[in-house]
Amino acid sequence: MSLLEDTVGSVLSPEEATLFERSHPGRIGYSLPTLTVPRVEASKVLPKDQIRDAVLDFPEISENEVVRHFVRLSQKNYSIDTGFYPLGSCTMKYNPKINEEVAKIPGISNLHPLWPEKFLQPALSIQFQLGQLLSSVTGLAAFTFQPNAGAHGEYAGMKIMRAYHEAKKSKKTKVLIPDSAHGTNPATCAMVGYEIVPIPTGPSGVVEIEDIEKLIDQDVAGIMMTNPNTLGLYEKNIHKIAELIHKVDGIFYMDGANFNAIMGIVRPADLGVDIMHINVHKTFSTPHGGGGPGAGPVGVREDLKKFLPLPVVEKKGDGFIFNYDLPHTMGRMSGYFGNFSIHVRALAYMLSIGATEDSTYIQQMATAAVLNANYIRHRLRGHYDIPFDTTCMHEVVLSDKIQEDFGIKTLDIAKRLMDYGYHPMTVYFPLVVHGAMMIEPTESETKETLDQFCDVMIQIAKEAKSTPEILKTAPTRVFRERLDELRAQKQPRLRWSRA
Repeated sequence: MSLLEDTVGSVLSPEEATLFERSHPGRIGYSLPTLTVPRVEASKVLPKDQIRDAVLDFPEISENEVVRHFVRLSQKNYSIDTGFYPLGSCTMKYNPKINEEVAKIPGISNLHPLWPEKFLQPALSIQFQLGQLLSSVTGLAAFTFQPNAGAHGEYAGMKIMRAYHEAKKSKKTKVLIPDSAHGTNPATCAMVGYEIVPIPTGPSGVVEIEDIEKLIDQDVAGIMMTNPNTLGLYEKNIHKIAELIHKVDGIFYMDGANFNAIMGIVRPADLGVDIMHINVHKTFSTPHGGGGPGAGPVGVREDLKKFLPLPVVEKKGDGFIFNYDLPHTMGRMSGYFGNFSIHVRALAYMLSIGATEDSTYIQQMATAAVLNANYIRHRLRGHYDIPFDTTCMHEVVLSDKIQEDFGIKTLDIAKRLMDYGYHPMTVYFPLVVHGAMMIEPTESETKETLDQFCDVMIQIAKEAKSTPEILKTAPTRVFRERLDELRAQKQPRLRWSRA
């Protein structure tokens, strides 16, 4: 069996028509029970302008057709339960089902955030215990769980930075941000009102001390640094950079979205980090489907605890409370107390791998993630250009430099991957690499899975040289042919019309 036949068979199926296109007058997909209460005319309870004379353009279709339609649609979905995601930066690791079972326990799933504290003790104890574990692996004194995503956590962290300087009557105006940082970093910085000062990526793919020294002055409020950065590299000068930032009374903010690669190996606070958020929906395996849900707890050093958003969870006697008595708080981040179900899943994941405040299991998880990324780097070396071909962390970044000689670009490679049954890797990011392809295998993938993926990537590299026309027309064996992406952006088809 060929490599293509071995990987692509599960994704082939006929094109799926919409329910509207399947509609046939007179077909019914439901049956209502006999009315057992007095009938009330709509005109007696609703304003006239809210009443329709008839329901127009709804599809008329039988029940079995409806069921088959949605089952077929579900089979078209690519998920972490059906295959390997090579998406870089997203940390698409497998989600243990025990996490979901724990989140569905009635005593947890049925809680309401506005109940009295005495009824919320299970929820508060979960957040408190998770906070202790996060403090143990980061070295930071306390965490807030209000932020509902990574970027939301960034915003909270930067608001804490501003509150710190305002409390000292400091009028600092600038924040340093490497050009290899996550794209949300400069956006968050601008939202808080700081001027963005970009730091160039050095020749080795990390920030150089000399560049920091040129940019730093008394107007610098702090730095936002993603570590490991989006090139998949560890910022080896981070502790020296922290010293420079602290000399001007700046705050070192670390974007912890890539914490999966170093967790348990190094504690950010020991390197001089003052504030950081953790994407627990990435690091601790919460489902990614549909762009969420997420959570971005933020940790701070001891003297910054007073600026945390209200309320914070604290232990009092044998129970737990919400503490609203923080006169210097930066404010409130969300209507309730964060995406609680995500905190449940994160704690379940940590406990399921044996995590305690002094365990080595988390270190083993991070080490496996780094090993997998470097294995892919080793296998694809020579077939693809590797701009920074050195030991990487959680992900490896390739480029299309070799394939460009044959007229093939990153987009062509990504589209051809779909023909082999894979979700494409992250493309054209980070921006500092031309034609970037970012691949993050996570620790949850086996060597056999990685080998099969690498075999496909190597095959595509060979096709780019021998039969480039195949890549330029790919994909041809999936549900949709390649879209005109510019037209899709300029003229999106957002509504179905019988015309």
